[in-house]
Amino acid sequence: MLVLVFYLGEVMYLVKHEQIREVSPMVVLTPMPHAPSYFAGLFNYRGHLVPVIDLRHLIHGEACRMRLSTRIILVSYVNQAQQPQVLGLIAERVTEAVRKPPEAFVSSGIAFGDTPYLNEFVMENDLMIQCIDLAKLVEKFHFLTGLTQDSAVHVLAP
Repeated sequence: MLVLVFYLGEVMYLVKHEQIREVSPMVVLTPMPHAPSYFAGLFNYRGHLVPVIDLRHLIHGEACRMRLSTRIILVSYVNQAQQPQVLGLIAERVTEAVRKPPEAFVSSGIAFGDTPYLNEFVMENDLMIQCIDLAKLVEKFHFLTGLTQDSAVHVLAP
């Protein structure tokens, strides 16, 4: 399985490639007043407004550092109204896609209420690399157009 590897601070993470639409360089974001602190802003992606979440701020409470390798990972999803949408996720040191065998993915067996998207790990030698489940992550953002707390969100393959 192809995965995209990146960092949030000094911690390595990955996401499964089939859930990613595109990886974009950083662009100027337009902030939104009264938004949650992890909400980095909006940008125009091919004529559509795309909300952008700072993953490091969401998970670790600190904003991503702006480096040459800081990117916006664009994820496709379908909202409750069955309309295709795009969500941007800022991550640091987004530099490589690698293959991992399916048996390398292991559930932690631990589920915290606020972070159901952080359950799976990839075991690699002595490393444990946390896998972010994009479908569960998108469900967390109830402020996305057409979403309510009980709505179903489906991540689309590109």
